[in-house]
Amino acid sequence: MNFETLSAFKTAPATAFGKGPFAVLIAEDKVELASSLDHLHSLAFKAIFVLAPEEVAVPDAPKNAASKQHVIRHPSRQPGATQAMVNALIEKVPGQWIHYCYNGEYLFYPFCEDRTVGELVTWVMEERRASVLTYVVDLYAGDLGAHPNAVDLDSALLDSSGYYAETRRGGAERTEVMERQLNFYGGLRWRFEEHVAKPKRKIDRVGLFQAAPGLTLREDHTLSDEEMNTYACPWHHSLSAAICSFRVAKALRTNPGSRHDIPYFRWHKSVQFHWSSMQLMELGLMEPGQWF
Repeated sequence: MNFETLSAFKTAPATAFGKGPFAVLIAEDKVELASSLDHLHSLAFKAIFVLAPEEVAVPDAPKNAASKQHVIRHPSRQPGATQAMVNALIEKVPGQWIHYCYNGEYLFYPFCEDRTVGELVTWVMEERRASVLTYVVDLYAGDLGAHPNAVDLDSALLDSSGYYAETRRGGAERTEVMERQLNFYGGLRWRFEEHVAKPKRKIDRVGLFQAAPGLTLREDHTLSDEEMNTYACPWHHSLSAAICSFRVAKALRTNPGSRHDIPYFRWHKSVQFHWSSMQLMELGLMEPGQWF
């Protein structure tokens, strides 16, 4: 199903989309759009909503795909486009689970090679959780001469260390310690922080959550319900996930203000990414919690 504008999507009946879990893919350009879509289809989302401008051609869903695919035409780089799309879907499908990402990004959760996203969210609900905290793990090409935009699926690298967290504070004066909330940092945003605006340096994102009436996604990738921004519930460790992403590497290599200052990304703690949930768990980049 295609929608010529975001406004047209907002007027569509929610019954047209069935039940989730749903995925939203924000297509900022065509780089690895096809592979990101294929990955979402492989996780067995019931429907995938692609927000893309007119000039970006969206590949058709694979012929054997069980997921339905919908395209909404809208300027995806426009400020607030991500929030506008995700919040429109939240309003339309309360009670359903939503994941959102960008092209060149790939959701991994514990044992995702053998378990569908539907099985994942069923387990999370049994744990009385309505969200899964995700960490954006930067991927980058080791050879920028061969891959000048830093995108290379076949030999992608990631940082194996250098991740850290600090207390998150809220309230009007930003002095109130937020219970079970932390700001997480690391990857390319940390190593090249002089090229990254301070509000965009965090790598945590509430990338998978259950829609609810009145819930909204905020500009800093947190939700308006503070409990849904927590990394764990009060009684035990909670499952977390990772969004492996070329987005920052691509931006650093294509933006005029940074590309000439970055001859390479590879360093002594760079390791080959094996496209494996087990590797991410072993590196401490996501947590299985009580899920076995």
